[in-house]
Amino acid sequence: MLKKKMGVSLILVWLAVAVLGGCGNGDKNTITFWTPLTGDDGAYMDQLVKDYNATDPEYKVKHVITSDMYTKISTVLNSGKGVPDLSIIHADRVPSFVKQGVLEPMTTVMQAQPELKEDNYLPQAWATGNVEGTQYTVPLDIHSNAMYYNKNLLKKYNVESFLDDDVVTIEEILSLQGKLDEGDYVVNDALLGWVVLAQIQNLGGDIEQDGKPAVNTEAMKQALTEIKKISDAGLMTPFGEDGYLMFQAGNVLFSTDGTWSSTAHASVEGLDFGVTNIYSTSADTFTNRASSHLFSMLKNEKRTDEKEQAIGQFLEFIREHSIEWAKAGQIVASKQVIESPDYDSYIQSFFTSNDKEIESLYIYTYEYYPYVAEAVDTYAGDIVRGNVDIDETLVTMQKFVEDKIAEGNSGAK
Repeated sequence: MLKKKMGVSLILVWLAVAVLGGCGNGDKNTITFWTPLTGDDGAYMDQLVKDYNATDPEYKVKHVITSDMYTKISTVLNSGKGVPDLSIIHADRVPSFVKQGVLEPMTTVMQAQPELKEDNYLPQAWATGNVEGTQYTVPLDIHSNAMYYNKNLLKKYNVESFLDDDVVTIEEILSLQGKLDEGDYVVNDALLGWVVLAQIQNLGGDIEQDGKPAVNTEAMKQALTEIKKISDAGLMTPFGEDGYLMFQAGNVLFSTDGTWSSTAHASVEGLDFGVTNIYSTSADTFTNRASSHLFSMLKNEKRTDEKEQAIGQFLEFIREHSIEWAKAGQIVASKQVIESPDYDSYIQSFFTSNDKEIESLYIYTYEYYPYVAEAVDTYAGDIVRGNVDIDETLVTMQKFVEDKIAEGNSGAK
């Protein structure tokens, strides 16, 4: 029995050594690429990676998808083992990652591929990765809040003129009070937090002042108050109902979801829809709250200069061929792609159709933006529905963010 146990143990040890050895040999000429891109997004990125690997590069790319990527990033950075060669992170992660010293500048990569430069990308997407003059990321896309409209309902209620200037105002929305059939609504509450943050920019406000969070502000109060008018008038889909699905069912004129939702809407039989900007407090200005997927390199002492040059080759391939990524409903960051005739067939090309549209794509880069966004997402619905007092809740929201910052700083010591 003892010999049998020893034999089994030796076999397990041998297998472990063989597997680890195989992984090491495989990683030598492999770019391990982590992304949080699940669902269809992951499939489209898989295809891009497959297309790149089909060019027979010296270093092939291995795409690893995980929904809890940021948790795993924290784990591997703390251990120093298993750090990926390349990853995609969201724009709001850049400031804190740079502050923590966990991002490698893209300097070597950009030197190896001179077309990976600011002039070749949408300005906001590129600027998001630049901290104090150092470029830490190369952008893949901008993914934005968008407002889809039901063409049949606009015609039914004779309000197609709302789209004449590409800016639907809250005043125009309110003009439909008492004019809709039972069960129909003007707008849903999809991505309501994003809509609130857009209105803050429309009103000339911001979410930070001198590096400190600015949540309990007049701009925040006014933004929420203006949106609340729509709910008070009975023109917003009911609290607790799935306004996104109600739009797809043909009962909502406008849906304030994301550019990436276009693929799902397109799959709904009989849904004749288009896209425009998020509604605004004024016809003179409009903002589409946005974010960006960014290629980045986490600190990794085992990443060689040769591998960084290979990463550059992959990113240059993406810059030239990311029309595939447009299929996911994203606003591709590469100017070469968005300026090509093929890109015009994608509905999100609306957001890069002119300079004013491009400028409307607003990416928050405040270090503590994630906490502000969490506070808005947590409390905005109840404020807009009139379930809570706005002034008291703004105080709560401010404290919510300040407490999160304090917890984070405490944990970092």
